[in-house]
Amino acid sequence: IQRRMQVPRAGSTGQDALDHVTSLIESLLALLSAPLLGIGVGSPGIVDLSGAVISAPNLEWTGVPLQATLSERFGVPVVVANDANAAVLAEHSFGDAGAEGDLMLVRVGRGVGAGLLLGGTPLYGSCFAAGEIGHVVVGTDPGELCSCGKHGCLETWLAVPRLEAKLADALLDAAPDATPRAACDSILTEAGTRLGIVLAPIVGALNLSEVVLSGPERLLAGSLIEAVRETIRRRTMEQFHGGLTLRLSTLGDDIVLRGAAVMVISSRLGVS
Repeated sequence: IQRRMQVPRAGSTGQDALDHVTSLIESLLALLSAPLLGIGVGSPGIVDLSGAVISAPNLEWTGVPLQATLSERFGVPVVVANDANAAVLAEHSFGDAGAEGDLMLVRVGRGVGAGLLLGGTPLYGSCFAAGEIGHVVVGTDPGELCSCGKHGCLETWLAVPRLEAKLADALLDAAPDATPRAACDSILTEAGTRLGIVLAPIVGALNLSEVVLSGPERLLAGSLIEAVRETIRRRTMEQFHGGLTLRLSTLGDDIVLRGAAVMVISSRLGVS
């Protein structure tokens, strides 16, 4: 990674969010000191193979032809994919992924999504929504309202803003003699259990060799990932979970950036 830049989103949606994307690219292009091979973008939501964002509830995007819009605007090849699909390519290329290539990467940020590789090949699904686990309702309790309109989606338990808000409330409500860890453990364990409930049937159906969590280590490590591990163990046969590797990604905040680079290099040079 040669340069990095952030533009505060400040809750922007729709055209305003698209303008932020364009502005960020313009600022980065102004810093270029080498020929530009292409532009890679990892976007939230469901993204088809033409790079159009079919649906991204958190950004209020529906049917946004992001790849075509950016390509026309900047006059260079552009590749747009779901951010979790970009991230799983980065994990496969630069991370600690096994050689089998049967990998699921769960991306936890403002939302929750997953990218899947089977035999090293990306899995997109019939409507390009493979891995959209964030909008799967978990459990029979009503749960909080999700941005998609349903109640109790995985995102309402696991997305970083929601999780941090619950942890802050837990600390405020904790007994005076309670340690911060004790106050937060039940929240993190519950989130991990809900994620494990979603992952268990996927692990069983696909017989995955590896599941990788990507997101803030301060939230995902410890109680949360151990709850995921235990829930998968309880809900699947030994043949499924016995050889499963469950771990955190080591690629940090750059994982989607690296995945976007992989997409451009692969599409332009045929190198994966």
